[in-house]
Amino acid sequence: MRLVFAFTFAIALAGAGTSSAHDIVIEGGRVIDPETGLDAIRNVAVDGDKITAISEFPLEGDEVIDATGHVVSPGFIDLHSHGQNIGDYRMQVIQGVTTALELESGLVPVGEWYEGQAKKNLPVNYGASVGWVHSRIAAFTETDPLATVEYFQDAQGRTDWKSDIASPEQSGRIMSMVEQGLKDGALGIGVNAGYAPGYGHKEYYELAELARKYNVPTYTHVRYASNIEPKSSFEAIQELISLAAITGAHMHVCHINSVSLSDIETTMALVEEARAQGINVTTEAYPYGAANTVVGAAMFSGQDWRARMDSTASNFQLGSDRMTEEELADYQANRPGTFVTWHFLDETNPRDLALLDVSVTNPATLIASDSVFWSYFDEDGNVRFYEGDEWPLPEGVFSHPRSAGTFAKILRSHVRERGVLSLNEAIRKISLMPAQTLEDSVPQMRSKGRLQVGMDADIVVFDPATIADRATFENSNRPAVGVQTVLVNGGVVVRDGELVLDAPHGRPIRRQVSN
Repeated sequence: MRLVFAFTFAIALAGAGTSSAHDIVIEGGRVIDPETGLDAIRNVAVDGDKITAISEFPLEGDEVIDATGHVVSPGFIDLHSHGQNIGDYRMQVIQGVTTALELESGLVPVGEWYEGQAKKNLPVNYGASVGWVHSRIAAFTETDPLATVEYFQDAQGRTDWKSDIASPEQSGRIMSMVEQGLKDGALGIGVNAGYAPGYGHKEYYELAELARKYNVPTYTHVRYASNIEPKSSFEAIQELISLAAITGAHMHVCHINSVSLSDIETTMALVEEARAQGINVTTEAYPYGAANTVVGAAMFSGQDWRARMDSTASNFQLGSDRMTEEELADYQANRPGTFVTWHFLDETNPRDLALLDVSVTNPATLIASDSVFWSYFDEDGNVRFYEGDEWPLPEGVFSHPRSAGTFAKILRSHVRERGVLSLNEAIRKISLMPAQTLEDSVPQMRSKGRLQVGMDADIVVFDPATIADRATFENSNRPAVGVQTVLVNGGVVVRDGELVLDAPHGRPIRRQVSN
């Protein structure tokens, strides 16, 4: 407490001595910094892209934002965000996300993807890992990979890359593409193992060794999702932990809530014990009892998948409707690359909600959305991705509600309504923890996730009494509410609760690689 007091007193003096007007002053809000523990009414000054003063004394600004009755926090950081178009990012930033990264799946080629994103004038910071699955598809199909989700979708009709051990030649090409992505500045290695569970143990070991060599994390969707042994979720997470222990690589478990299904208590205990032993394992969760994936995913194959996952066709949802057995069979046979929502826990059931809370509220778990692409049905009934720039998104466009509401839901449900997280702990989970997960390998992240002098001016101002997610499984196209202001690199992206459409303030998050 003495350190926090000394820090806040020092920055107050710094602010008091400022005579010239700052670019922006956020006035009279409850300023929360999860790293120093600051939680007090303060005035925050921004000049250019940096926070330049935090003071209990008045500050002058060319633009003054009244934050009375509001919380002022670091911008929210999403480590698991698949949508890459302007509409995807807008649905994120309206709920306070200032950095959205594609780390679980990743992409190949990485350099080409960054070049394409830079042309879109995006409202949030963006970045990606290098995609192992994309590399595996390319090796097995003998094609050149494309940095698109369609490349992944089009491969769903084949089973070889999902289930076969790579030949020495294929393995060499896979590792070469992954390593090239790291040389091109990828933020780590995306290991979407749940979609290719037949890979060899040696292949995963090579990926961990490569991650250690380049001092980057792996971001793994583990290979199994099953409550039944063998090939259980427990076994898959145990495999990841063993490789982290053997190689010393930082290995991150993606959405531990959905890969664990109802076995979350045992898998979280595994992660806790690994961390207690000093093994560099981190994890994330999202606050929903449903996932979103391609209907032809490997986990929905084999004669026993229904028993392993305690699932039937009614667990699947496309658009606003649950699927029938006939529809599921048709899509799996003829349109396996179609993205569907898959329900694995019922949040209206107290026991299931308690299981979901095991992952979300654990101090070791950060929050990431796993936001997915906004889609629509074309005239022939096929599902297409929405790539336009209309705002609000057009009627009939749909996604998983987590794409529009993950962070607002944490602040509404877990903090305000149910009290299973404190406000300060929630902000730590959605800002500081994600930054810390990356900062050892990506120095840019050391100035994000904090609200301190000298840090990047990625800032969210929200009303703790009204912030809320409004998206549902039946109507996902409803933006969150309660966020008053969002700054990204010092530029205003949300003003008075409304999106600023011409706000291209997002910048690439990318590792700097020396030649």
